[in-house]
Amino acid sequence: MYDYYLGGSHNFAVDRQVAQEAMKALPDLPLIMQANRAFLRRSVRYLLDQGVRQFIDVGSGIPTVGNVHEVVHEFDPSRRVLYVDIDPIAVTHSRAILAGNASAAVIHADLLRPEQILEHPDLHALIDLDQPVAVLINAVFHFVSDEESPGAILARFLDALAPGSYLSISHASYIGGEEKITEAAEVYQRSRIPMTFRSKDEVTELFKGWSLVDPGVQLIPHWRPDPDEPVDDVYARTVSMYGGVGLKT
Repeated sequence: MYDYYLGGSHNFAVDRQVAQEAMKALPDLPLIMQANRAFLRRSVRYLLDQGVRQFIDVGSGIPTVGNVHEVVHEFDPSRRVLYVDIDPIAVTHSRAILAGNASAAVIHADLLRPEQILEHPDLHALIDLDQPVAVLINAVFHFVSDEESPGAILARFLDALAPGSYLSISHASYIGGEEKITEAAEVYQRSRIPMTFRSKDEVTELFKGWSLVDPGVQLIPHWRPDPDEPVDDVYARTVSMYGGVGLKT
């Protein structure tokens, strides 16, 4: 569905059907996903500028246009990117896309069971957890309920990573119009992928134990925007997603 919103070709009829239903309730969904993708690219470029050489993109889906390894390898082809997804079809497609790339790989694992990720042999073949790593979890935690303990999941990553590591999160909120967003959420609920919208304070709480870098948790168009990107408040509220980056000191 995310790939479909971005105009990609790696999606199936059932994805398009549910995405179109959600777009009837919230026509701005493609705009929201594009803004999220732009936040991902900006945060990765920021992390590259901080000297990060290793990236773990959790809940990556199929690496589509402007994906993490493209941004990273344009900067430095030797820096390493590991994609993680729970969907075996996404993992299979990703492996085909990444074939022959010695600096990027994908594993099949579940964010709700972080040990599956952190103990995976293919992770350790590419990523050195004794050195700083950037963990990217973009547009994923709103599919993790409070009962599934997102804070405990992130605490496990915090414990496992070396000082100097980073965490980047983007997360759906409801400030853009609660009625429309609730209607769109009901579509996801019927597709058995329910959403939990969180406030700015709740997204900030996900960074517990991390030191937020400037400008903290913001509506994603306001997080270190490029000069040519829209930043007005109406657009930012329409996007209705918060994002931030934290550092492990």
